[in-house]
Amino acid sequence: MSGLAALLAGKIEPGVHRWHAMFEADDVRRTVEHAGWRFAHYNGWIHEDGDEVRKGLTSALALPDDCGSDLDALGGCLADVVAAESKGMLLLWDGWAPFARADLDAFRSTLAVLRTRADAGNGGRFAVLLRGDGEKRGPFAVQPPGHAPGIDDLPSLD
Repeated sequence: MSGLAALLAGKIEPGVHRWHAMFEADDVRRTVEHAGWRFAHYNGWIHEDGDEVRKGLTSALALPDDCGSDLDALGGCLADVVAAESKGMLLLWDGWAPFARADLDAFRSTLAVLRTRADAGNGGRFAVLLRGDGEKRGPFAVQPPGHAPGIDDLPSLD
């Protein structure tokens, strides 16, 4: 978990990152919480629709239900997500590829909202890990590299 360890130790700036390690989510949770961070996990493998994704993210982050109504509401609620007594908040997003494949523009817009919170100077550190590459072929295929700006340019923790 060296890339994750560097993020949790403050050697890598929080933000939206790609991550390919396939540790169990509970193992990641233990590592994150042991480092003094808060942890949220969103398993989006079956969500291809923006409404479903916003509701899933809202639930994962324990936000009020109305935060998932649209991207503006989600952005407003994310501004209220604070690290509190912890060193930061980390959101692990498994299964982002079906959404990216189904609606790349909505996926990019959702990433922009998450990046805005990660870049905010208030509320403490906030990091999002998009786990995996997305499949290059098959039912969860995403656009090939070079054709998905906003995804391929994300820094990797690998």
